[in-house]
Amino acid sequence: MSAAQQPGTTPASAAEPTEPSRWHNVFREITTGNAIISVLAVVLALLVGAVMIAFTSQTVQETAGYFFSRPGDMLSAVWDAVSGAYSALFQGSVYNFRRPGFADGIKPFTQTLGYATPLIAAGLGVALGFRVGLFNIGGRGQMLIAATLGGWVAFALELPAGIHMIAALVAGVLGGALWGGLVGLLKARTGAHEVITTIMLNYVAFYLVSYLLRDGFLKTPGSNNPKSPASKETAVFFDLLGPNYGLHFGFILVIAATVFTWWLLSRSNLGFKFRAVGENPNAARVAGISVQRMYVYAMLLSGGLVGLAGINQVLGTTTSGFGAGIDSGIGFDAITVALLGRSKPWGVFAAGILFGAFKAGSFSMQAAEGVPIDIVLVVQSLIVLFIAAPPLVRAIFRLPAPGAPRRRPVPNVTQEVTAK
Repeated sequence: MSAAQQPGTTPASAAEPTEPSRWHNVFREITTGNAIISVLAVVLALLVGAVMIAFTSQTVQETAGYFFSRPGDMLSAVWDAVSGAYSALFQGSVYNFRRPGFADGIKPFTQTLGYATPLIAAGLGVALGFRVGLFNIGGRGQMLIAATLGGWVAFALELPAGIHMIAALVAGVLGGALWGGLVGLLKARTGAHEVITTIMLNYVAFYLVSYLLRDGFLKTPGSNNPKSPASKETAVFFDLLGPNYGLHFGFILVIAATVFTWWLLSRSNLGFKFRAVGENPNAARVAGISVQRMYVYAMLLSGGLVGLAGINQVLGTTTSGFGAGIDSGIGFDAITVALLGRSKPWGVFAAGILFGAFKAGSFSMQAAEGVPIDIVLVVQSLIVLFIAAPPLVRAIFRLPAPGAPRRRPVPNVTQEVTAK
């Protein structure tokens, strides 16, 4: 009897890892593909946005009526509309050359960083889930629970300055972690898909917080407005550059969170297990890694990072009290940020700043050029579309497929025979 047939031994076929499914490979390609695809996706989205800006311009519409008699007028109007809009986007998000002095001119960039702070934190949480093969779209619920627990600590407790802020911060992060860990536990124990459970828990969190704001411990005494009391000054994040720059201590926390996520995924033993499960959970299981445990750990950490975005809203952005809409769509925008950043911590950091610039500059575009803010939202949606279709981007820019062999030049047999 051979060793493979002896009782108590594992057949050779059982130890061989199975190939991941087709959809798993597609998921990995979308979330961790080439960085050049992300850059080109932004370029394509801006080009399509330029076309939309031209079509919505009143001057372009007027000059289009006599295009064939004087085509130069329409072309000039198109250039003025597009260049004016993107110039206003730049001056509203990076640097305003019209303001006197560097201190005033740089204010748009600090506001961009302020808008980017919660996007980066939530994007890191979504990206960490992507690296483990989990699609965490429950950012809204995790942010709401984080804001609920952290906000209650911020307005209800009397603690010394510094300690109060840390206590509210820890409560918020733990709230998001527990709400995300519940998803990981359901997936590990019952196999429930994380997309379904996160969507359902978003609704649970929203209606729970709405109830608490109306009749629960978040209700402001003597007020019928569903809004929590204001956070105490001892718990609020301090400004980094001054009250007029829109940048507070939350940005420092986001930098620390980015460094931590990078170290976790790239340098730690737990991060190696995360990446192994994300690459091929079957092979990771054969290698002795508890896939179910990794799912729980990953969702705990993912929810904690998203919770950091929620507590940032309460202690840094909306300190006068919050309502059920405190998430401001950040939980869903974080998915776009994580996709654009290719699930890499520093890529997410850069993508968050880009989307923060879109948000800060969109108001300048509307005020200076009359461009609807919705166009910026369309540009963000197109970025997701192009990122989700790498073959389309490669076809437009004639890029080779990843791993494709280089084409060798075909010899001209006729010329060689004639030469001989």
